[in-house]
Amino acid sequence: MLKKQTKEEEYIINENPEISIGENPGWIKSLAGAFPALNSSNFKLYFSGQLVSMIGTWMQIVAQSWLILQLTNSVFLIGLVMALSTLPTLLFTLFGGVIVDRFPKKNILLFTQICAMILAFMLGILTLFEWIELWEICAISFLLGTVNAIDAPARQAFVSELVNKEQLPSAIALNSGVFNTARVIGPGIAGIMIAWVGTGGAFLLNSFSYVAVILALRFIRVDQVVLKSMSNPFIAIREGISYSFSHPIIRTLLITIAFVSVFGWSYTTVLPVIAKNEFHLDAAGLGYLYMVTGAGSLLATILVSVLSKKISPVIFIIGGTIVFALSIILFSYTKDVAHASVLLFFSGLGLLSFAATSNSIIQTLVKNEYRGRVMSIYVLMFIGLTPIGNFQIGLVSEHMGTAFALRAGACIVLVAGLVVFYFKNRIIAEHREYKKRQL
Repeated sequence: MLKKQTKEEEYIINENPEISIGENPGWIKSLAGAFPALNSSNFKLYFSGQLVSMIGTWMQIVAQSWLILQLTNSVFLIGLVMALSTLPTLLFTLFGGVIVDRFPKKNILLFTQICAMILAFMLGILTLFEWIELWEICAISFLLGTVNAIDAPARQAFVSELVNKEQLPSAIALNSGVFNTARVIGPGIAGIMIAWVGTGGAFLLNSFSYVAVILALRFIRVDQVVLKSMSNPFIAIREGISYSFSHPIIRTLLITIAFVSVFGWSYTTVLPVIAKNEFHLDAAGLGYLYMVTGAGSLLATILVSVLSKKISPVIFIIGGTIVFALSIILFSYTKDVAHASVLLFFSGLGLLSFAATSNSIIQTLVKNEYRGRVMSIYVLMFIGLTPIGNFQIGLVSEHMGTAFALRAGACIVLVAGLVVFYFKNRIIAEHREYKKRQL
């Protein structure tokens, strides 16, 4: 006699969910029902604070790329500095996951946000007074990356403490929505700030934006979670890795995320160079390109949240990967800003359809005692591997041209998506066997 599937299994492996348009209760009720996490006062506080802070973060990302371009006019050095900002995630995020599973997540986030605020303020002052040099940008980027190695898995895992289990998918989608809404708004504000008060002003405004999330965290009240003591962090890391890669679906998603991160997402490294040299845009124009990408990502977040119970997540994962890869391939050929904008919009739509759905599935499947460590591996694959991606796209661009570097990386992502599509039935079968062994 077959065991009845759980709701989580049905959500993940159902490939032909029913779509009942006639039973739609109306667009207002549908939108309200699509985001039940907003019924949590804790999550609303966190959501609001994170939105303000992430807008500031995206301002700094754009302003820093523009500052390096002004100082050096080198795509390789832009890639190098971005690699330094994410290198600590590669080196330290697994230890960050152990910290997240050992200590209260709220306290961890308060500490990391204060540290990030101080570093952004230092960068702003150095730039405003024209004391800034490339080595100082590198040093601050590395320190911010070290803070983020702890902050990123803590943010991912903290969401589960703010909402109940039924609200978790909505909370994850909205958490992704914060990132993508900020990516729409932040670059535009950065372009205005750079034109008005220079890159230093953008860095200082980012520093002040951290106050919003710090205040939100101070007012959030969460239940005390019983944390297991772990005597040896290396053993704890090994247990987290073993758990993640013994789970067929989590393993598949993590490997696919790694390919997308290294060979796909690295296109953002060369976007400032393309904006300046190919499209002859200024800082405001670069901000516009980031905005249209973020707009596509924001739409993906909404679609995933609204349609996640009507359309199989397999479609979002495989379809999103393919749409993203094809968009970047076509973008590498275009010389027109209007066409480039459309393609960047679809690249954002595809990438975040894949990423938000992958995050939701992993958070749904993972056991609570492993959540911090598993999410640290997720962060490692999605962010920690970007130094490799930034370095390779910068190096290939220097020798073979930017267009070739974009095209080659996107083709690898496309192949990865097609491989997952080809083996999806075997992966689902392995997941069923894995669940039986856990009984």
